[in-house]
Amino acid sequence: MDYCLRELEGKQAHDPLFIERMNNSSATSERCVCIPGPVIVGAGPSGLATAAYLKEKGVPSLILERSNCIASLWQLKTYDRLHLHLPKQFCELPLMGFPCDFPTYPTKQQFIEYLESYAERFDIRPRFNETVKHAEFDATLGFWRVKSLNKKEVATEFVCRWLIVATGENAEAVVPEIEGMGKFGGTIKHTSLYKSGEEFRGKRVLVVGCGNSGMEVCLDLCNHNATPSLVVRDTVHILPQEMLGKSTFGLSMWLLKWLPIRLVDRFLLIVSWLMLGDTARFGLDRPRLGPLQLKNLSGKTPVLDVGTLAKIKSGHIKVRPGIKRLKRYTVEFVDGRTENFDAIILATGYKSNVPHWLKEGDMFSKEDGFPTKPFPNGWKGENGLYAVGFTKRGLLGTSMDAKRIAEDIEWCWKADAKHSTAFSLSLNVPQSNS
Repeated sequence: MDYCLRELEGKQAHDPLFIERMNNSSATSERCVCIPGPVIVGAGPSGLATAAYLKEKGVPSLILERSNCIASLWQLKTYDRLHLHLPKQFCELPLMGFPCDFPTYPTKQQFIEYLESYAERFDIRPRFNETVKHAEFDATLGFWRVKSLNKKEVATEFVCRWLIVATGENAEAVVPEIEGMGKFGGTIKHTSLYKSGEEFRGKRVLVVGCGNSGMEVCLDLCNHNATPSLVVRDTVHILPQEMLGKSTFGLSMWLLKWLPIRLVDRFLLIVSWLMLGDTARFGLDRPRLGPLQLKNLSGKTPVLDVGTLAKIKSGHIKVRPGIKRLKRYTVEFVDGRTENFDAIILATGYKSNVPHWLKEGDMFSKEDGFPTKPFPNGWKGENGLYAVGFTKRGLLGTSMDAKRIAEDIEWCWKADAKHSTAFSLSLNVPQSNS
């Protein structure tokens, strides 16, 4: 469909302001590309799922990706031993399941292979090495103007009717400021740069952060004969990955069909206590809210134990309080204790980067970069702006938003097609049969 392109050409012919702006783009060596369908920013699972849904509905799209591959977080910023923490049926993208021979919890590499097969099946070809620097709706034109730079610093402006933000919850690593970081002397790295415990064999390593990544990195360090300690600054829910012969997540989803969330939480905590014992004995206090209620309220995910707790119980992993300051190869904790370490791993999570490049009204919070409307209403904004992958509900939430977005854009797309067809037919002079 070229209706949008013809509309742009019409504006260019009759709108002096449009011509002036296009001339300004040319004067700064900035290429301008008109996109008939939506522009999707981000080629992670969220961007791929949305592009696939759109393609199924006959709507073309363009994905802009700052890295040189799809799912760059998975390919470039995850550790080697990573597996999906949830069973594969809860991590499928829409319209295509995992291969039958994949295990219940696919490995990192298997998940990447699945995503690459997904992109190939739906013929999704992102434009790689394009970093979006600025995106803003032009009310005069009625279109979005998306400006990006490629790795050669060549600027391109993409003009489109719909803009889909798919950069997700994990766009940038969160690196906390700790007093004395410059004086420590040893390795300090975020988990986005951690690959394997082999690098730290025989070393004393402090892992900061007790989420799923921090817990699993500690286990990986143990398996490579390092000596890890774990900084636990807050309360945390630890649940077994499976209970009663089923995945904890799957069992929870099934119970929620019949019981209120408060009772499901109580059930999960009772079974966890029977299977894991009292985690508070090991410095892992539980929050007052149940795990599912806390997830719904704050987005904080419970830890699904894959063997780390046994290492904590056995003393192979030490639990420590928050850090007060760092000195040369020394950490002073808030309780006054000091210990020597060779390296520090920051399992301090990620954050959205949307406020840095998207200039819009109030769909996204300027503070955390998430949609201001809570799930399930955060997927749609004004002027053809959409968000996917910000639900704090994993790939299930992504699939739900991707479907809504595709259906919404399909309606507009078909309405444009009908308008274009009617306009074209009105130009034809009827022929006489005599």
